[in-house]
Amino acid sequence: MNSYQEVIAYLYARLPMFTRDGSSAYKKDLTNTIKFCEALGHPQETFKTVHIAGTNGKGSSSHMLAAVLQQAGYKTGLYTSPHLLDFRERIRLNGAMVDEQFVIDFVSTHFALIEEIQPSFFEVTVAMAFDFFAKQEVDIAIIEVGLGGRLDSTNIIQPLVSLITNIGMDHMNMLGNTIEEITFEKAGIIKAHTPVVISEYNPKTAPIFEKRAQALQSPLTYASKALSVTIRSTETAYLTLEVQPAKGGMQTVDLDLKGTYQAKNISGVLCTIEQLRNQGFTISQAQVSAALRQVQHLTGLQGRWQTYATDPFIICDTGHNEDGIQEVLKNLAATKFTNLLIVIGAMRDKDLSHMLPLLPKDAQYFFCSPDMPRAMPAEELAQEALTFGLQGQAFPTVKEAIDGAIKEYKKGDLIFVGGSNFVVSELLAMEK
Repeated sequence: MNSYQEVIAYLYARLPMFTRDGSSAYKKDLTNTIKFCEALGHPQETFKTVHIAGTNGKGSSSHMLAAVLQQAGYKTGLYTSPHLLDFRERIRLNGAMVDEQFVIDFVSTHFALIEEIQPSFFEVTVAMAFDFFAKQEVDIAIIEVGLGGRLDSTNIIQPLVSLITNIGMDHMNMLGNTIEEITFEKAGIIKAHTPVVISEYNPKTAPIFEKRAQALQSPLTYASKALSVTIRSTETAYLTLEVQPAKGGMQTVDLDLKGTYQAKNISGVLCTIEQLRNQGFTISQAQVSAALRQVQHLTGLQGRWQTYATDPFIICDTGHNEDGIQEVLKNLAATKFTNLLIVIGAMRDKDLSHMLPLLPKDAQYFFCSPDMPRAMPAEELAQEALTFGLQGQAFPTVKEAIDGAIKEYKKGDLIFVGGSNFVVSELLAMEK
């Protein structure tokens, strides 16, 4: 394999891939990752990390933290998933995607090992990220959990801080059917004698977090108790937040990620920064403020309540579970428009009975099927949506659905595109 395209085609075709194959690609143990990283010389042990899990918000929180550390002058690695347009989005150094040549060399060098171990797509990308960060001698890397926590491939690191953003109902077929079961899996990233920050206090999940933290003698902070966050404005280019610490001393934060749900994430991010300061990192308040005003520029983050176009007015968001959809609805309620046109697609393994009842019945729907084997056919999605009073047309592709919405669009309307990462990624891939 001599080209980047050949290597990516091999990884996609040869390895089990959750985004394509669903739960069959989810390996419920760390054996492959441990074996792979042993062969690489344990690269994950050579650099400092922050580990981030959660049902929603972990991607935004990861990018915010990476932006702050970059702005503070630290050589910062960032590992996230899934990608939207380019595989290399998963592995970044100071915001720049990993070089194509590194991906080619990694797969070519370790081809025999990959064939021997038979890892999943995700297991290979985790090992690749750790190897890249070690070779680049990063000062710190922000590592986002892929799925769950306890048995996620990333969970072989010993972080400086663990951050868990929130707990919601998602991936129940793999993580459990109750909030308590899902919390147990997420709490699996808590390490002995290592500070853990929980972004949102929830009386249902708190006992599980506290039991594990106490057993491992890990200091636990509930960010939502330590900091009170109020949305002051959404009218400018920024989401303006007022942050009030429990001990006093209010600060104002301008964030270029405009989804109002970021008000929940910011407290966890700020508390994690404080934990890093306690461990010797020099991060000024001016650097925090400057970074949060340009997270997208510094890190390349896309798809979080993102304005794709202004004429026609198109906003997209990757929220794709019950809690994510509820946050999308809050943002829609705060947005001015005449008529709402929703382009939506979903995966077959999503529990739509928790999502579809939340969606507005007065919107016009354009159901679609992303170009992904796991995708639910648009006609099937339209039929299920109809049982909840949601009416619209079914289109075989995302592009056709978006074109259909644009055809119906009138000045003053809003086209919202979402329901799945893959719907958003196909929108972002289209030429404006």
